[in-house]
Amino acid sequence: MSTQPTQGILPYQQIKQLIASGAIQADVPIEDRQIQPASLDLRLGRKAYRLISSFLPELSEITSRLNVLDFYQSDLVMYEIDLTEGAILEKGHVYLVPLLERVTLPKTIRARTNPKSTTGRLDVFTRVVTDLNTGFDEIRAGYSGPLYLEIVPRSFTIKVKTGYALNQIRFVRGDATVSDRSLQTLHKREPLLYHNLPTKQALAARDFRTDRGLFLRIDLKGDDRSATPIIGYRAKKNSHVIDLSKIGHYAALDFWEPLYRHRQDSLLLEPEEFYILASKERIRVPAGYAAEMVAFEAACGELRTHYAGFFDPGFGYGQGELHGTQVVLEVRPHDVPFLIHDGQTFFKVVYDRMLARPSQLYGTALGSSYQRQGLTLSKHFKV
Repeated sequence: MSTQPTQGILPYQQIKQLIASGAIQADVPIEDRQIQPASLDLRLGRKAYRLISSFLPELSEITSRLNVLDFYQSDLVMYEIDLTEGAILEKGHVYLVPLLERVTLPKTIRARTNPKSTTGRLDVFTRVVTDLNTGFDEIRAGYSGPLYLEIVPRSFTIKVKTGYALNQIRFVRGDATVSDRSLQTLHKREPLLYHNLPTKQALAARDFRTDRGLFLRIDLKGDDRSATPIIGYRAKKNSHVIDLSKIGHYAALDFWEPLYRHRQDSLLLEPEEFYILASKERIRVPAGYAAEMVAFEAACGELRTHYAGFFDPGFGYGQGELHGTQVVLEVRPHDVPFLIHDGQTFFKVVYDRMLARPSQLYGTALGSSYQRQGLTLSKHFKV
């Protein structure tokens, strides 16, 4: 008889309990569609502040930096924007938005945040800031106060509005991380990685590599069934505004340059260009687990391989019938050109235990834009 974990990620039903108890509150009632199997979508509030730069509020509450009588005298804020009817956020500029949600966390619960998949695929750099904190995206246990979202559109100018969700929050009790040995055991019992087309066979144990997480590789061959396989996309430098409310609306070629398979199965990444690429393997997240992509640039060069990193229970798994889903990567090299090859180790995924099996899984009752994805742009573009 298995026992319930005492440490792990809070699932759907326990997030609902946090809302009911008042640990999560909002100026506008929280909607059911915000609650995911292992996270909660966070919504933009009524105004945004155009900042001179990013900052960390280690020494003072954020409101004290925003509530100034004359922004011309501020060392941080340039001007204020009303989001209630929609507003344009220009690429390359830094914005801070008070979120509709606030938290009063129990002393045993901490939280961390991450951009939603769609946010990352649009190259919109976002991170959550809280009062008197020395870092981004990590919310200490017992924290009580407002949440703010820093937004920096990188490739595209975007239109947003009050109530849009660009980020999500995950609640954690204790140490939820699954050890490498446990990952290897789990993979033997319930495969976590599958080969991509055409076989979709589970990876052999000898190819399943771990080191404080699970390593995955980059796919630069694409679908061999195509005469000219597309292996990625590069963002165009000049394009129109993307209204985040418009789904399946924009012609991809107006914003993206397709990248085709090279004869040597390689790709030269140019500094500060933004690329959408895909994994060599297909990943599964069983119902009792959640996963997260983690920073890997220190190990593989001056390169960021993702912006959005949460995988919910059921991703690439469903009720157990799916043979994994490819991971889409948001890649930006820094400083120097960087040559990569097909099959190169490129990123890492950490698995966490859930405190309980979620009553809702990704790709079943809940909406899931990317459950059966291959190399996929954000949902705003026409297929």
